[in-house]
Amino acid sequence: MVSKQRLLQGWMWIRPFLLAYGASCLFLYFWQARMIFFPTANLVTTPAAHELPYKDIWLTVPPEADTRIHGWWIPAQPETEATLLYLHGNGGNISANLGQAYRFQQMGLSVFLFDYRGYGLSNGGFPSEAKVCEDAQRAWDYLTQERQIPPEHIVVYGHSLGGAVAVDLLEHRSQAAGLIVESSFTSIADVARRQIWPRIFPVNWLLHQRFDSLRKVPHLQVPTLYLHGTADLTIPVDMSQSLYAATPEPRNLHLVEGGNHNNLTEVGGRSYEHTLRNFVRQVLDASASETLSER
Repeated sequence: MVSKQRLLQGWMWIRPFLLAYGASCLFLYFWQARMIFFPTANLVTTPAAHELPYKDIWLTVPPEADTRIHGWWIPAQPETEATLLYLHGNGGNISANLGQAYRFQQMGLSVFLFDYRGYGLSNGGFPSEAKVCEDAQRAWDYLTQERQIPPEHIVVYGHSLGGAVAVDLLEHRSQAAGLIVESSFTSIADVARRQIWPRIFPVNWLLHQRFDSLRKVPHLQVPTLYLHGTADLTIPVDMSQSLYAATPEPRNLHLVEGGNHNNLTEVGGRSYEHTLRNFVRQVLDASASETLSER
C-alpha cells in the first residue's frame, strides 16, 4: 500500500505541472484572438500610388455610433455595377492588398476593400471573429443598400482568414454572383491541430474563435472558386480540397503548382489570372459582365 507520505510527495511533484497546464489553458482561452489577428494601423500606401481613382469610405457599425470602419471604393473605368467585395487576411491592413485589388480593377470590376475593426484606420477595439464577420456584413449592406448594387452583380473575394469571413458572409447573404476563396482553411481548430503544442490541450473546449468554414460551406448557394498553392506551408492545400469537396455545385478548385500562401499571382501567372477572369465572367450576369475588359 502506498503511504500517505509517498502520495504527498507525488502530489508536490505533480502540482506545479497541473498549475502550469491550467495557466496555459487560461492563456490560450483569453489570448487566442491575439494569436489569430495581427492588425497594423499604418497605411503604407494608397490607391493613388497605383494611379487608381478612389474614395475614402467610412461606415458606422451599429449599435455603437462611434465605431467606424474605413475602406476604399475603387471604381472601374468606365464605372460599372460589376463589383468585387475584397476581404483581406489576418495580418496588415488594406494597404498591403492593393496589388491584388488593382488586378481585379483592371479586369473591369469596381472594388471595395475595407479594414475590419482594429485594422488600419478602423476603430472599435481589437478584432474578433464576431467583429470581423459583422464588419463584412456592414460592407455588404453598404454596397447593396447605400450604393444600391444588385447582389447578383457582386463577387466576394477572401484571402486566408478573409476566405473564412467570406464564407460566413455568404452563408447569411446568399444572393451574390459568386465567391472566390484563396488560400483559406477549414477551421481554426483544424489549423491548431496541425501544430505540435495544441495536441496536449483540449482545443475544442478552449476555442471561441472558431471560423468553422467546413461546417458552413455546405449551405452556400453561390458559385464558388477555391484557389490554393501546393507548397503553402501556412495553410495546407488539403484544406481547400476539403472545403471544395463539401461545397455544393457549381464549384471549382484551381491549384497553383509550387505556390505558397501569398504568391499565387506571381507563381500562377497567366493560368491563375485566366481562371479568375473566366470565373468572374461566368458568374456575373450579362448586363454586368459586358463591360469587363478583354486581354
